[in-house]
Amino acid sequence: MTTKIFLNLPVADLNKSVTFFTSLGYTFNKQFTDETSTCMIISEHIYAMLLTHDKFKNFAPNAICDTTKSNEVLITLSCENRAQVDELVAKAVAAGGRTVEDAEDLGFMYSHGYMDLDGHAWGLFYMDPSFVQPQ
Repeated sequence: MTTKIFLNLPVADLNKSVTFFTSLGYTFNKQFTDETSTCMIISEHIYAMLLTHDKFKNFAPNAICDTTKSNEVLITLSCENRAQVDELVAKAVAAGGRTVEDAEDLGFMYSHGYMDLDGHAWGLFYMDPSFVQPQ
């Protein structure tokens, strides 16, 4: 069985979050969607459960992080190329998100990121496949 990743993220306004992430090109699994949560499909093996604060509190052992003061997690996703990194950041900013830093070009790796509507940090990067050594 292949391991899948399910991120669980609290959101202040589920409908606004769905609109935001839809504008970035993500889709949602309607089978796992109701008025309190939705399942965003990131890839074949990665999903983000967007949960209203009340729903999130049912699962989390601690208080919801105030993302204006602290980072709860840094979510980093690989991209197919540099253009996709820039495209997703631009779409996020156009949809109401904000960048967290300037893009960084290390030659073999290019990265940039954004904060979503709830202050969750999303990093995006492209790494030249010829740089990665086989293990």
